[in-house]
Amino acid sequence: MKQEHEDLVLKACGAKSLQIGAKIQTLWSGYGEILRVHLEGCDRPSVVVKHVMFPQNQKHPGGRNTDISHQRKVRSYQVESYWYQNYATNERCRVPICLAAKAFGDEQLIVLEDLDVAGFPVRKTYVNDAEIKACLSWIASLHALFLDVTPEGLWPIGTYWHLETRPEELEAVSDQKLKAAAAEIDSILNNCRFKTILHGDAKLANFCFSKDGLQVAAVDFQYVGGGCGMKDVIYFLGSCMDERECEKRVPGLLDHYFFELRKSLDMKTNFQDLEKEWRSMFAFAWTDFHRFLLGWMPGHHKINKYSKRLTQEVLNKLKQS
Repeated sequence: MKQEHEDLVLKACGAKSLQIGAKIQTLWSGYGEILRVHLEGCDRPSVVVKHVMFPQNQKHPGGRNTDISHQRKVRSYQVESYWYQNYATNERCRVPICLAAKAFGDEQLIVLEDLDVAGFPVRKTYVNDAEIKACLSWIASLHALFLDVTPEGLWPIGTYWHLETRPEELEAVSDQKLKAAAAEIDSILNNCRFKTILHGDAKLANFCFSKDGLQVAAVDFQYVGGGCGMKDVIYFLGSCMDERECEKRVPGLLDHYFFELRKSLDMKTNFQDLEKEWRSMFAFAWTDFHRFLLGWMPGHHKINKYSKRLTQEVLNKLKQS
């Protein structure tokens, strides 16, 4: 870390000195890293620093090291900085407090509260029913908080697989019927009456758990933006359940999400209309993500019987209409 970067961290935290700790992870496609930084002389023992460095040679897992891909990532880090600096959540949809964010030419630093210290030290690759519901409650609280809020400074349409930002992946889709219907599916989702601000990448890996697993906080807001709440819901469910679990458990988990959403909303919202619309969008949102996967990584494990069944249902509905 350069001296000017260290100075930013020290000033933001009011610390006298710092020590670079462990690398938490490398950012996607080699675009930097996330570090834990230990502090002395202040009331914070540590912070987490997201250090973005735009690489000369990009390493894309799918081999798409194109300018479209690069510009999408550059924009995503700008959006994330804006989110942390300009949007406030609450305890029901906890995120790390942003202590500083600054661009240094082709590098960018975001200094964040260490969620391990804040009471969310656990990361999970497998979750039980209560832990899934904790994440869905977080998602519902976010959607309620930002219902009908214009995503100023964020992505106009949230999620990293949004069709307009993925022309190369669409071109690679071999399912011609789905490929032909992709724009209509996208339009249906984008033109729904009720919109909120989406996390945009609400997978299990982006949730930090309390020790008892009943409270969560979320990180990684590169693709936060506007849209139908079902996009976050389907992406999260697909990130932590296989096809058999989805068939069995999705109905009850959707009921939990809508129960939590209703609980978090004020009485002015016509909740019956919202729930009816968003439930009808569930299969469309799932199919939209399925479209992306088919073009991005055709052998992905999430391309399963459950996804294919929902996709066929959507294509049949479009055909009938």
